[in-house]
Amino acid sequence: MRIFVTGASGWIGSALVPDLIDGGHQVVGLARSEASAAALTAAGAEAVRGSLDDLDVLTRAAAASDGVIHLAFQHEIAFSGDFQGAAEADRRAVDAFGDALSGTDRPLVIASGLAGLKPGQTATEQDMPSVDGSPVSVRSATALAVLDLASRGVRSSVVRLSPTCHGAGDNGFMATLVSLARDKGVSGYLGDGGNRWPAVHRLDAARLFRLAVEKAPAGTVLHGVDEQGVAIRDVAEVIGRHLDVPVASVAPEDAAEHFTWLGGFLGMDIPTSSDLTRDLLDWRPTGPGLLEDLDQGHYFAAPHAD
Repeated sequence: MRIFVTGASGWIGSALVPDLIDGGHQVVGLARSEASAAALTAAGAEAVRGSLDDLDVLTRAAAASDGVIHLAFQHEIAFSGDFQGAAEADRRAVDAFGDALSGTDRPLVIASGLAGLKPGQTATEQDMPSVDGSPVSVRSATALAVLDLASRGVRSSVVRLSPTCHGAGDNGFMATLVSLARDKGVSGYLGDGGNRWPAVHRLDAARLFRLAVEKAPAGTVLHGVDEQGVAIRDVAEVIGRHLDVPVASVAPEDAAEHFTWLGGFLGMDIPTSSDLTRDLLDWRPTGPGLLEDLDQGHYFAAPHAD
């Protein structure tokens, strides 16, 4: 298959591209910069210059492909305070893909998230997010729109990713927690720290996207989850041990001050199952668990940027 990938040089994408090529596929990756284009070319992929705002570029690339995997999201805009703007740009890109692939029975696979499904209860692939008009729910509405593309002759699927896709080189949530603990001299967690986050290794997540584009049925929800829920207190204890700093509870009202932008996420309790995904696609994660991965030491080798 000739597969168009957005976010191809990103955290998941840079693992997915070689996985797809090893699987016999031709990869065309969206590149926002010359550096990204060069990285894709070096990996054996074809690069197309453009961004998520270049809808004509996206439409042409999707129409010329046998399938699309959409990983890109304007995180720099979202984390600067305009999450809704980033989510709306994402929706426009997805709509362009849907129009290009309509009636072809070709696959469109997008990345989405798990927050807000069933807080405090184990969510499954059958649980659907609520759409209440909030900025975060804009992205949930996009995922639902992708599933609806099945009625328009698109083999659409949504991969809901764990909040932490961990591994060597991660610069996301776990790296931020390590950086905060190093800077503040304490490894913190909110409240009693018993809230749970699902987790998946980056390479396992990449493999799931490949399986989805190859064989996921139309209108399918998939969960990129290896471990159903890792207690944040346990994460804090591993970080504290490696940095040799105390481990302590942070009051919820102090979350924003202590954890900065991460404070709004860290208290989420979102245990999640991937049993249906594993059975449907024969997906069997093989990477280390989150705590084991942290214990390998690469998160602590040098400070990570936030």
